[in-house]
Amino acid sequence: MQYMNEFLTIALVHLVAVASPGPDFAVVVRNSVAYGRRIALYTSVGIGLAILLHVAYSLVGLSVVIATTPWLFTTFSYAAAAYLLYLAFGALKSGPVKQDESPSFEKKSTQISAKRAVWMGFLTNGLNPKATLFFLSLFTAIISIDTPFAVKLGYGIYLAIATGLWFCFLSYLLSTSRVAELIGKKGYWLDRAMGVLLVGLAAKLVLG
Repeated sequence: MQYMNEFLTIALVHLVAVASPGPDFAVVVRNSVAYGRRIALYTSVGIGLAILLHVAYSLVGLSVVIATTPWLFTTFSYAAAAYLLYLAFGALKSGPVKQDESPSFEKKSTQISAKRAVWMGFLTNGLNPKATLFFLSLFTAIISIDTPFAVKLGYGIYLAIATGLWFCFLSYLLSTSRVAELIGKKGYWLDRAMGVLLVGLAAKLVLG
């Protein structure tokens, strides 16, 4: 119970952060529409795994180095922006479903592998410098310096699992029959909308 208040604060801040639309949200929505539930779930797992990366370098103090080294932070920002633009390009190319194709969320005419989906989620979150700043503030402003390493690690594992589960829930929600029927054959417009959002997020990373 000694660290319960600290944990509840972390959980609340994380909930607000993860629920806010950003690159992770856009990619999961895009993959749900473009490839279906299975690929969206694998993408969500990749995002959760990337959280462990942020936790790892925060625990050893590298997040401070990244955030306080301008050229390194800029490199991360440009790499993340380039990757988001790459994803946006694919989303913006989306077109109407052919007449002989089903708009089902479970079977798509063009699929990507589970491995690629995991990497897509991992890179989207892992390259995001805003995530670096989030974990830097988390491990410096909220988590006490006196908190044992094992407890901090436990916080990190929770954040990874909670993030993955949140996006898995989003993936499931977007691929339910009602949502699929609502989107129907016009799903490519949502795909394109996510592409525009990704372009905007990439621009925000570069321009500040």
